Amino acid sequence: MPWIQAHLVVPKEQADEAEVTFESLGALSITLGDAKDEPVLETLPDEIRLWSLVKVTALFELGQLDNDAIRQAVNMTFNKELNHQLTIETLKDQDWERAWMDHFKPMRFGESLWICPTGQTVEASHATVIDLDPGLAFGTGTHPTTAMCLEWLDRHPPIDKDIIDYGCGSGILAIAALKLGARHAIGIDYDPQALAASYDNAGKNQVEKQLELFDSNQMPDKKADVLLANILAGVL
Repeated sequence: MPWIQAHLVVPKEQADEAEVTFESLGALSITLGDAKDEPVLETLPDEIRLWSLVKVTALFELGQLDNDAIRQAVNMTFNKELNHQLTIETLKDQDWERAWMDHFKPMRFGESLWICPTGQTVEASHATVIDLDPGLAFGTGTHPTTAMCLEWLDRHPPIDKDIIDYGCGSGILAIAALKLGARHAIGIDYDPQALAASYDNAGKNQVEKQLELFDSNQMPDKKADVLLANILAGVL
């Protein structure tokens, strides 16, 4: 099924109005994004902090309403013409999960450590390859801090060492450590979805027997040679 996607760029003070307008039109989903490359970092728990300029994106079924109806509703909400701030496009139906993942290619960290999505291969010789697809849990190698941790592991292989990955997310750092020679790893996270992702990814990389996973409220009383913690500074 094709879709209509509308993007409206507004100051953060008007983001709520834009969201309500799209909701009233029957939007299936609404997303708020950064409209001018202004990252928001280190938010507090339960804090909602928006960018100064927000792109509000709404998705509609094709045939649910036409482009003119969207434009008219937006202009009426803000009592002025916002055509230069509103863009509308038609999206063809496709396998969205596959289309999203197709943007990810094998990535190298350091000299020999690679992250490789399903269906792709790494041709480099002497490569240590982690099979990992993008998912809901944090950690695919694309974030700078994850990349730095992976590069550090590549330079300092934890051979025969015990590892703790605090805030394990997708399990990427624990799995990398194990594939680089670590003896045992413990993954800790507060998010059940992250623990499930870590378990699945460990199985995909044949290291599940060397990885123990714990909720952060039930941390084990164990020691390790190396502690990995790719999390926010406040938590650290």
